[in-house]
Amino acid sequence: MNDVISAILLGIIEGLTEFLPVSSTGHLILAGDLLGFEGDWATTFKIVIQLGAVMAVLVLYWKRYIGILKDLIAFDFSAKKLNAVHMILAMIPALIVYLIFKDFIKQVLFGSATVLISLIAGGILMIVAARSKRKVTAENTDDITYKQALGIGLFQCLALWPGFSRSGATISGGLLLGTSQKAAADFTFIISVPVMLGATALDLYDSRDMLTSDALILFLIGFIAAFVVAMIAVVTFLNLIKRLRLEWFAVYRFVLAALFFIFVM
Repeated sequence: MNDVISAILLGIIEGLTEFLPVSSTGHLILAGDLLGFEGDWATTFKIVIQLGAVMAVLVLYWKRYIGILKDLIAFDFSAKKLNAVHMILAMIPALIVYLIFKDFIKQVLFGSATVLISLIAGGILMIVAARSKRKVTAENTDDITYKQALGIGLFQCLALWPGFSRSGATISGGLLLGTSQKAAADFTFIISVPVMLGATALDLYDSRDMLTSDALILFLIGFIAAFVVAMIAVVTFLNLIKRLRLEWFAVYRFVLAALFFIFVM
């Protein structure tokens, strides 16, 4: 029963934090430590339930994905609108880095101490990006160039460090590369589906020995909790992340890291 309650709580935390640049993975690791929900099995669980929240993005942007799929079938890769090439360029860097360093990431970086450091490091990057004076060349996702998509993909590699935040890294990268915060946020959400699908598939394959019937039940509980909460939160948070300056999220990250360090570590 305790595992079920932990699975529900972690699913709720995932759904609330996935769309904000505060690191859902970092929150899950810290919450997991507090709940005693740790170990290799718990690490896999925390990665898998992110898929529940990401599915909310698929529901929200389904028309955009259908359009991208139609263009792909028609071999229409016009650089003047968001297409599959943009998404592939944004995904490749993190995929390569993950495949090379996945064991190191799981064994070394999935811990409270490293998460606290990355919360601070990610917050500093967000402040730098928010205060940058780069000329905006992409007001919306259709204005994003292939070069900017690849650059955002390179910044996404930072998110492989739990606590850094995928949306925080990619939105910061977008701002530094000349996109508006709205364009960077939309692009971040759109590429989250294939990125998380791929990451989850790889992790499930690596952890296939842990997929017992009991584990699958808890995975499903966490998945559903994350999906339901994310669907409720996504509309509010989607507008919030497009309008609120990144400094405010950075301050939250600093406060969270300080409180956890003082009272828990």
